[in-house]
This record gives sequence, structure tokens and C-alpha cells, in this order.
Amino acid sequence: MNNNKLPVYIDGVGVFGPGMTSWNECRAVLRGECEYQPQALPKLLPELLVPAVRRRTGDYIRLAVKVAAEAAEHSIKDASQLATVFATSDSDGNIAHTICGAVVQDEPMVSPTMFHNSVTNSPAGYWCIAVKSQAPSTSVAGYDASFAVGWLEAVTQLAVDEYDAMLVVHDVKMPEPLNTCRPMECNFGIALALSRQQGEQALARVETGIVADTETLLASDQLNTLRLGNPAARGLPLLAAMARGVSSNVMIPYLDDTVVSLKVELLL
Repeated sequence: MNNNKLPVYIDGVGVFGPGMTSWNECRAVLRGECEYQPQALPKLLPELLVPAVRRRTGDYIRLAVKVAAEAAEHSIKDASQLATVFATSDSDGNIAHTICGAVVQDEPMVSPTMFHNSVTNSPAGYWCIAVKSQAPSTSVAGYDASFAVGWLEAVTQLAVDEYDAMLVVHDVKMPEPLNTCRPMECNFGIALALSRQQGEQALARVETGIVADTETLLASDQLNTLRLGNPAARGLPLLAAMARGVSSNVMIPYLDDTVVSLKVELLL
């Protein structure tokens, strides 16, 4: 795949993970303005979900809504008008664990709320209801390549549809024994508000390609451990390029020996 000459523009960023619970915190760490210090994550209480709804959801859904809301706010976009792409590696392993435990009981019972929260596109549903969106929404999964898969889906939508888009990539740590089979070091989420036209809020212009190359690393061992500890965090090199304010080529791991190549031109 050659570079896509139809660029996309990043208008807003949302981040939530250990040591970086907002884009401002993340940017300071990636610029080297402060040392990266992973800390216990605060409780997720996204304001877009009213308390009654928050009580029916877990961190997997709350994480997606939290980072999407931050990206939409920074972009000064009407969230209800954004097409959405939600990307995950493993969906909600906590609910999967609970359901698997329930169905082996003598009287298996799974609540309807838990069941509908278990499906991969449940975050999309909660987001669309919260912002009153009737725009198109897609949910995808790509194991460790989920960030790249989500990015390619969002770029494709921008190329063929009339909507601007929101990309949300998120995964949460699973309980044992699932976490032994599929290790996940932490909860992490990234959201990017994207458009195909350059506006006043545009932070970066990005051209996309797929090439045979090696993935881009981060500046420290600790940050690379974070990057490898959750598939959503594979997008951190893109955020690092934006944080440093230096135009560069970023390689995000995709399938087999290929990477998604992002030619990033900083605008602000």
C-alpha cells in the first residue's frame, strides 16, 4: 500500500493510563518535561454517563467514554456529528470472566445488563446514547494490532463518508486466570478526533501507508514497557511525535512483518 495522498487531520486527543490521565499529562511526559511515574489509576467517573448508567458499566466502557469525551472537547466538535470507530483487543475480560463463572453454576444466571455489556460494541452504544449521536459507528478488534486496525478503519471512513470521525482504542486488564493466558499490564485508552479538512483546531496532518518496517520505539524503557503492556498504548509513538512538536514518520505495528506508516506533520 502506497502512502495515502488524502491526509487526515488530528483535531483533539484523549488519553487515560498509568501516569497520564489526560492529554496534558501525557504530553508533558512524552516531551520529557517530567519523569514518567506510573501510578494507580483514579476511579473512572466520566461525566457524560449519569450516575445510574455508570453503576451499570465497568472500566472497559467508562474508559472509552472518558477518552472520547476529552478528545471531542479539545477538538471543539459536536460529538453527536462524529462517526466513531471503537477498537479493542479483548473487549471486556472482566465481564467475560464473570459470565464464564456464572454459566458453570448449578443454576446459571446472567443479568441482561451484564450480557449486553459483554459485547464488543457496547462502548459504542453507551457513547452514542450519551451524546445523542446517530452517526455511523464501527467496532473492530485486531489483537496486538488493534490501534493500527482502528486507525485504518477510521481513515477509510474519512475517505468515503461525509462525517468527521472519532477513533477510540481501549483495553483493560483482565482478572485471573485470563490475564495469565492474555497478559495485560494496565488499563489504557487513546481517542483521536479526526477530520479530512484542516480546521483552526488541527494539531497534526497525517498521511497513511502500510510498509514492511520496524515499529517506532519511545524514549525510555519505562515508556516502552507501557507501550507493550496494552494494545491501545501502541499508539503512544504517534502521540510522542505530536507532543515533541517535530514532524516525523511513525511506525505502528500491524500484521505479520508490516507496520502502518504515519507521516506526521505538526501544525500547532
